[in-house]
Amino acid sequence: MRAAVVRSFGGPEAVEVVETEVPEPGARQVRIKVAAAALNPVDAGVRSGVFGGAGKRIGLGWDVAGTVDATGVATAWSVGDEVVALDHGMVKPLGTHAEYVVVDTDAVAKAPASVDAVHAATLPLNALTAVQALDLLDLRPGASLLVTGAAGAVGAYAVRLAALRGFAVTGLAREGDEEFVRSSGAVGFVAGEAGPGAFDAVLDAAVLGERALVWVRDGGAYAGVIPQARPASVRGVRTEAVEVRADGAQLGELVRLVDDGELTLRVAETFPLEEAAKAHARLAEGGVRGRLVIVP
Repeated sequence: MRAAVVRSFGGPEAVEVVETEVPEPGARQVRIKVAAAALNPVDAGVRSGVFGGAGKRIGLGWDVAGTVDATGVATAWSVGDEVVALDHGMVKPLGTHAEYVVVDTDAVAKAPASVDAVHAATLPLNALTAVQALDLLDLRPGASLLVTGAAGAVGAYAVRLAALRGFAVTGLAREGDEEFVRSSGAVGFVAGEAGPGAFDAVLDAAVLGERALVWVRDGGAYAGVIPQARPASVRGVRTEAVEVRADGAQLGELVRLVDDGELTLRVAETFPLEEAAKAHARLAEGGVRGRLVIVP
């Protein structure tokens, strides 16, 4: 089978599409024939060596939508099931940017019935990051929440999911994104600096760090999306950072929200697997709204 990998770190040109063996599922694992797999900023980090692994062949891709193709023992999934999953891991020999991928059975959820595989592939990593960050904040309904990067992939999910939980959400994004951010459920919008201590909590999808911490009230809460970038606590503000984990049950709830029309999935552009390096180059250009998706 074909798979996108890096064998030396660098820019988009470091991405190679190689021939490799089809992986076999073990106990409590399933093999998925990949229909679509989103490209995320974490893939660019892996490609450039941010997470280490020098001297190894490293597979790319975390999100997958496709069809169960084979199963190991002790799994509830059957061949032919249409599914989505998160294939978690920074340094792994194969990722989801491939024709087949093996994942743990507990990472898998039934695919949304209301969208195609290309759109479904944009859900797992970003939506799980958003919902798990919200869980870390542990807010009560009515709490005021600022979401930075509110028009981005994680931020947009965070705005919508927070609104569904009954939080008073303000989105921070570029001026041109106000209509979209408000359509996601934000009751407020900021294009520049928010007021000091203006919010009970901040979900910092834009990774602003200490700058965003200023906008949290004394004794409030901050949740980031990169553990290594979590700012130190000040003024009694509790600081957390999500390290996203695969969770098929939680992913299943997100799928339900998609099928109920509560979550919108955004695709910016698709690329065939053999053009994975071009997809990385497009991501590096910036300004992408929605996700780039690899299609084997």
